[in-house]
Amino acid sequence: MTSSTAVGPMTLEDRLILAGVSPEALAELRSLTRNGGESLVDLLIQKRLLSEPEVLRTMSDHFSLPFWNSLPIDHIDTDFTERLPIQYLKKNRLVPLETPEGLVIAVNDPFSFQTLDDLRRLLAPDDGDVRVVLSTQEAIAGAINLAYDLSRSTAKEFFEEMNDESTDSIISEIEETGDLLDETSDAPIIKLVNLLLSGAIKDRASDIHIEPYQSSLKVRYRIDGILYDVLSLPRKIQSSLTSRVKIMARLNIAEKRLPQDGRIEIKIADRSVDIRVSVLPTAFGERVVLRILDKSAAILQLSDLGMDRASIGLFDNLIKSPYGIILVTGPTGSGKTTTLYAALTTINQPGINIITIEDPIEYQIEGIGQIQVNPKIDLTFAQGLRSIVRQDPDVILVGEIRDQETAEIAIQSSLTGHLVFSTLHTNDAASAVTRIIDMGIEPFLVTSSVIAIIAQRLVRVLCPKCKAPFLPDAESLYNLGIDPSEAKNGAIFQKTGCPACMHTGYRGRTAIFEIMIMDEPLKRLVLKTSDSNQIGDLAAARGMVSLVRDGARKVLEGVTTIEEVFRVTRILKREADADIDG
Repeated sequence: MTSSTAVGPMTLEDRLILAGVSPEALAELRSLTRNGGESLVDLLIQKRLLSEPEVLRTMSDHFSLPFWNSLPIDHIDTDFTERLPIQYLKKNRLVPLETPEGLVIAVNDPFSFQTLDDLRRLLAPDDGDVRVVLSTQEAIAGAINLAYDLSRSTAKEFFEEMNDESTDSIISEIEETGDLLDETSDAPIIKLVNLLLSGAIKDRASDIHIEPYQSSLKVRYRIDGILYDVLSLPRKIQSSLTSRVKIMARLNIAEKRLPQDGRIEIKIADRSVDIRVSVLPTAFGERVVLRILDKSAAILQLSDLGMDRASIGLFDNLIKSPYGIILVTGPTGSGKTTTLYAALTTINQPGINIITIEDPIEYQIEGIGQIQVNPKIDLTFAQGLRSIVRQDPDVILVGEIRDQETAEIAIQSSLTGHLVFSTLHTNDAASAVTRIIDMGIEPFLVTSSVIAIIAQRLVRVLCPKCKAPFLPDAESLYNLGIDPSEAKNGAIFQKTGCPACMHTGYRGRTAIFEIMIMDEPLKRLVLKTSDSNQIGDLAAARGMVSLVRDGARKVLEGVTTIEEVFRVTRILKREADADIDG
């Protein structure tokens, strides 16, 4: 006679052991959850016994709850934001979502029974069907932030609701330390400024312009390099609005006759944002410009800059040179610093000592020593550069070469075995040589130290959702150096506009480049002349792809439009003709 042993259902501990947690570790976890009341999910992740997805999949199997690694947030419903504080959801790590199948609550910890029941009763008091799913902390936090961001009224809507009394209200001086999305103050001016800031970040603006005129106060956002009117306010709120910004930037609100510069550090949801503030007195009052820098944004890699494969390979070889100067040129706002940061990130490793001197430090990079210029205490680029060379650097980044003194020290540094990166404000790569020689640097020093000059511009990227093919006229193709045969079969696109791109036709930006290598023939020419036209012509003959030609490549790839390349290059006729003749 045989006997059978009944096997019961698997316990959570059985599943965790099966997933790789040792019995000894489980015993310790039992003790910690019993004594300290800590969450089992949190402890498993904190002690690195399992990854978060592994923990949630195990919980999913045990509690028969679906595990969603990502959440459906394309059409997120924001009704719940009126009834639930953002901190409540963040603390308990759960978020309600409307799906085609009905209401779903995504939760990170399935043991939050009481909180789940409370939320169920609040959102579905009639005992309607509510599904519960498990999801990661990152996915839940992203859905929470998006919902509350979308639920905020715009600054325009908010101002339309303000009455005459509120526009004249006196703002109270408060320290700006909390999350702007958690702001509970009822002061209308405070709310208006917060909405202007959060709206700018939501719209991907790089700058906010607050401009007083005779009878109105105009607010404009710079998005993808272009200014757009956002709001027109009565002049009477100008003083209160400016004072609020000054308080946040810790500026002197009583001083209205002199320019002032300050800085604001805020949080919008979980994003850390640095804002540089410039206040300038004008005939109609103080003009305020706020430059927005999202510190949580990832630093780009070389492959993200917009270079083609050949240019990436060339640039990668240049930035690994043992010594010399690499210059990046272009007007203000052309992405020079972003390119240099991408270069530094590429070569940053423990065996290399990299030190920078910048004005300002735009991104903080782990493993790199970064110095902030401070003219008030005589810490200029030149002064800082002198000190840097005594710190045994391998690579030096000088934010900008502005004068002869800085140029001379940078050149001496490169000649003594350092790789130096810096920027210049010139129209193209060839003009950079002329500019340095104009500063008073001897041509032989330029040819001995400079190994490459990169010119760049930023062009707006066509919105992928609404761009449309078209056939441009022959003159436009000629000016870009594009053969008419290349423009056939819908190869070239034009902007149209849709809600995804705020009806501009563009979303985001990329760069166009020209890389001028200082080879022997170019060096010999520079020793004879500093004429940028001759230098540019020889560089083109030696194989340099001009800004215009690189722009034409991106037009043919459907990345940008002919108008954008015209706008940022002003179509340098010499370049276009050279490309066609070549």
